Amino acid sequence: MRLPVVVGLIERRVLVNFRVAPEVLQQHLPAPFRVQTYQGHGIAGICLIRLAHERPRFLPAFLGMRSENAAHRVAVTWDTPQGPQVGVYVLRRDTSSRFNAFVGGRFFPGVHHRARFTVAETAQSVAVALRSDDGATHIEVRGQVAATMPTTSAFADLAAASAFFERGAIGYSPAKAAGCFDCLELHSHGWRVEPLAVESVVSSWFEDTGRFPPGSVAFDSALLMRGIEHEWRSHPPLHAQAP
Repeated sequence: MRLPVVVGLIERRVLVNFRVAPEVLQQHLPAPFRVQTYQGHGIAGICLIRLAHERPRFLPAFLGMRSENAAHRVAVTWDTPQGPQVGVYVLRRDTSSRFNAFVGGRFFPGVHHRARFTVAETAQSVAVALRSDDGATHIEVRGQVAATMPTTSAFADLAAASAFFERGAIGYSPAKAAGCFDCLELHSHGWRVEPLAVESVVSSWFEDTGRFPPGSVAFDSALLMRGIEHEWRSHPPLHAQAP
């Protein structure tokens, strides 16, 4: 069954990015996905997104839902009959919405885990924290809107970072069935980002030395999006390749 296009508003989206040793990052990816490198680095991160008016396209906006969501993502590439494709592999999704957690992986692509979010933001600042109900995810991010990218970033400027992440519109994530990956594509109408100067970042995932040995991961940069109309489009699932 083909799912309807879901539309809504990205009220706020923060992309917190890390540079990771490609050989370490590859260990967390199933076939057929490969690390997409940039300036010799693997790029992984956290997407912290507040969605509003989310509903099938045929429904009016006032019937839409609002939720806070988080995704741990890796920039990847994989082969298709048309040639190499780039996008993201989503290792885990967390949400404030009981509805999203229920339908995700059942009636809509992407398994979601329930989490409690704490958010404080102004026109110039953003602070988002979450703890998942199962204790697997703990994130805290606080930053201020900035004019330029950090000098330590792998991206030379905002234009380079914007172009890289805009290309990652197609996302695969583990489905409930073993060896199967759900697919969602994000269409942003009027894509625009601005740098976010991060004052502090805590990630239970990226700080886990069992996953990432010391020296294999470093904070790179963060980007902020606000007020973006968008669509979610589902695609057929992808099945794992046999070894």
